[in-house]
Amino acid sequence: MSFRVAFLDDYQDVALSLSGFPADVDAVSFADHVDEPSRLIARLQGFDAVVCMRERTPVTAPILDGLPDLKLLITTGMRNASIDVAAARERGVTVCGTGSGAGRASTTEHTWALLMALARNLPAQDAAIRAGGWQRGLGTVLSGSTLGLVGLGKLGAAMVPVARALGMHVTAWSTNLTAERAAEVGVEALEHDAFFAGADVLSVHLVLSERSVATIGPREFALMKPGVLLVNTSRGPIVDEAALVDALYAGRIGGAALDVYDTEPLPGEHPLRTAPRTVLAPHTGYVSWSSYREYHADVVEDVAAFRAGAPVRELTP
Repeated sequence: MSFRVAFLDDYQDVALSLSGFPADVDAVSFADHVDEPSRLIARLQGFDAVVCMRERTPVTAPILDGLPDLKLLITTGMRNASIDVAAARERGVTVCGTGSGAGRASTTEHTWALLMALARNLPAQDAAIRAGGWQRGLGTVLSGSTLGLVGLGKLGAAMVPVARALGMHVTAWSTNLTAERAAEVGVEALEHDAFFAGADVLSVHLVLSERSVATIGPREFALMKPGVLLVNTSRGPIVDEAALVDALYAGRIGGAALDVYDTEPLPGEHPLRTAPRTVLAPHTGYVSWSSYREYHADVVEDVAAFRAGAPVRELTP
């Protein structure tokens, strides 16, 4: 009997071409996103393994209860807050991850692409040309400005070499940032108020947790200087979405470049879709050929190791 594998949220429809399973593995990909739990459970009946692309689809205890045939759950990357790993283990479902080194590089490059597009007003310039027009608005020069990094982990630190090459001063803040870590990366650590008041560009690089939700809220927006540019390629809820929308429509900040949102895919009538001075991307920071090749090669390895009785890259609660 074949081992059945389902790929969820394969938006680019590339999972099967990048996987390369042996003949006794029956793999199926689903390119659309399903929110409703009962529909998701119905879709996944009879599958031995389910592959989640990052955190696009939550896998909760009730969903696991509806999938009695499920034996293996795989997430791309080694962290997925949308999977109830403890509930999976209680139900005898093994949870494994994949490497994500290429995804980190992809996200860093994507962050700079969004920031450059926002600073140079590229979406409006592109739209003007396509509509028969010409120059629209003025661009912002980043050289000599201050880049404020909200979080100085691996992704935050990866922003620094490019900022230096552009001639930017770099500051950093987070609730647990130490002077030693800042010195190691070569940036200036500031206290909360001075950090948010002094940055010309703010880039978010925190891990989403209960503590980091709404790290940037009404108080932080009030501290920011007029014209500040905000970039978020981390997770939507780290920035208070209502406060962000209010700041954009009121003209209190210079603009926002966003790759992540509270609800994904972004609802059709969401105010961010029509907000001024924005560059919007559909959570594609990690989406690249190199990262996807790494993910899917490891997915094949995860399935083979599990079937051999020796799972690799297991996630624990």
